[in-house]
Amino acid sequence: MVLTRPTERVSFSVCSFEGNTALFFRRMEVSCRLYVRMAESPPGRQEKGGQWSTDLPSCFSLFMLARCLFALPRQLLQAHSSACAVTQRATMDLSKVVSSLDEFAALSLAESWDNVGLLVEPSPPHTVRTLFLTNDLTEDVMGEALAQRADLILAYHPPIFRPLKRVTWRTWKERLVVQALENRVAIYSPHTVYDALPNGVNKWLAKGLGVCSTEPIQLSTASAYPSLGSHRIEFSVHQSQDLDGILSSVWKIQGISVSTLPVRCDGEERTRVCLNTTQQALPEVMALLSQNGLTHRVEIIPLQKPPLPNTGMGRLCQLKEPVSIATVVERIKNHLKLNHVRLALGSGKTLDSVLKTAAVCAGSGGSVLQGIEADLYLTGEMSHHDVLDAVAKGTSVVLCEHSNTERGFLSELKEMLTARFHKQLKVIVSSVDKDPLQVL
Repeated sequence: MVLTRPTERVSFSVCSFEGNTALFFRRMEVSCRLYVRMAESPPGRQEKGGQWSTDLPSCFSLFMLARCLFALPRQLLQAHSSACAVTQRATMDLSKVVSSLDEFAALSLAESWDNVGLLVEPSPPHTVRTLFLTNDLTEDVMGEALAQRADLILAYHPPIFRPLKRVTWRTWKERLVVQALENRVAIYSPHTVYDALPNGVNKWLAKGLGVCSTEPIQLSTASAYPSLGSHRIEFSVHQSQDLDGILSSVWKIQGISVSTLPVRCDGEERTRVCLNTTQQALPEVMALLSQNGLTHRVEIIPLQKPPLPNTGMGRLCQLKEPVSIATVVERIKNHLKLNHVRLALGSGKTLDSVLKTAAVCAGSGGSVLQGIEADLYLTGEMSHHDVLDAVAKGTSVVLCEHSNTERGFLSELKEMLTARFHKQLKVIVSSVDKDPLQVL
């Protein structure tokens, strides 16, 4: 233990405690300082370059003095020790964090054009103590993340969207990758995965309308078919045909499952064969059936992946109580913490016109909202002509700028992820991140 000069403070490493425990350590610090100042010749003291040290008995004496002065219960000391130990243990391996994030929201929910998941990975092993949330990862936000000692950045919008042909210091997105790798910071992006979640971005945006029931505009589907294969092939075989020979040939094809059942058709006993096959195996199966003269009796049925309840893009909202357009606009501004939004009134509508239904889509909602019957569209941005089409059919449109319809969800996400990781990780929401457009 090294103590500074008697005129300075005695420093102790104390975890961030509040209440009696913190008070104890502050008092102990003062007690030790007084003890040192009063002691003319502390046992074992040796001058060393403007500092002086004390041996173990002196340390123990200081500690016992403070302990006796305030007679603090032993449990508080144990609590302090345990808290420091928990702080030291509060890390997770990156692979486990990513696996948990993928379980929280399956990447299969993303749109086919999107780029989601772990985008930048430092060389393993890489541990995560601080998870940093942002809507857009800009250079200013990266600076904030590094200042916060982030180990993993969850950027809602993927900073790497189009493939990079090089990683240099020339463009801002390349510089983000360079900075992340140099500082050993991983980057993960969920984007449209979180749009589709039952309690994701679009559900959060719909809360701005007031109390309403919601359902996805475009339902997401499961990642796999309910059975092996994407197509079902059905045909019947006469008793006189070599069923065993046909089936033995079929079994040699990979990606096939077979079931049979006896049927009676046109007074004849037959065997109905059902094959589930993958898209890749379909041509080979049809070639085999053609060789056996069965193609003219074949039915090919494309299978569909089952829809996922309450999961998908956009939300169609039925308001519990009809309200005026003016009221809904104010609710939206309050929910998104905006002073201004853009409004296009539907043909024949006024601010006092009553709304019963609304369709919402975070970000750029033109393609999702197109053709949806609703009194109001709420989104971040739409093309000029999409707005004209909506207005012509009597639908009013509220535009709030792209990221303003997404960013507020991060506060809810912080609570979700803090609970998911059992407070092992420190979860921070960027205070620098903002929409690039502003109204002057």
